[in-house]
Amino acid sequence: QVQLVESGGGLVQAGGSLRLSCAASGRAFSSYAMGWFRQAPGKEREFVAAVTWSGVGTYYADSVKGRFTISRDNVKNTVYLQMNSLKPEDTAVYYCAGPVVGNKVGALGSWGQGTQVTVSS
Repeated sequence: QVQLVESGGGLVQAGGSLRLSCAASGRAFSSYAMGWFRQAPGKEREFVAAVTWSGVGTYYADSVKGRFTISRDNVKNTVYLQMNSLKPEDTAVYYCAGPVVGNKVGALGSWGQGTQVTVSS
């Protein structure tokens, strides 16, 4: 099973940017799609973005489309989430996970420990 470690979260003002990273180790990371999810206080965890194994295909939740960009570097075994034009409603714990099928993680998938993103108004 792959191990995932997120980093890059923090406190930022509305309109600002953050870049999250997810370092993967273990079995063949480069062979499957990866994704980012988030969970805000009192809410269910939701899909944010996904990237195919090759990095060519990317998919986004409507709420982040045009502001967030997901990418990956299969040499470094790392997935990134560039977040621009951040809004207070983006405040959540962000999780890296995979393999991703559509906007979900399978029962045998792996999750990182999460990184907190807080956007102040």
